[in-house]
Amino acid sequence: MAATVPRPGAHVCGIDAAMDVIGGKWKVLILWALGERPGLRFGELRRQVPGITEKVLAAHLRELEADGIVHRESYDEVPPRVEYSLTAAGRRLNEALAPLGAWGREHVLNGARHP
Repeated sequence: MAATVPRPGAHVCGIDAAMDVIGGKWKVLILWALGERPGLRFGELRRQVPGITEKVLAAHLRELEADGIVHRESYDEVPPRVEYSLTAAGRRLNEALAPLGAWGREHVLNGARHP
């Protein structure tokens, strides 16, 4: 498992530290996809996250792996096979994000919009 890479600067709170790891639109969707179907290959994962480019997906997977959230398993086969799954920390992070997802679904269903 990759060691967590400390980020520059002090964190103000736990939310700040978490956002440092999951910041942006795509990482949370990657986590969701891997939570739904562990052991996804790159192409499968890209199809599960519509709109993401190969370049962005590859970069985010490297960052999530460096943060200890995603595990990359490379198989010595021809053609080469690589699968991605959540680590224990990644599964805990997905569990922590579940209430946020529930809030978002409720927010959308209630037709709430910005004032």
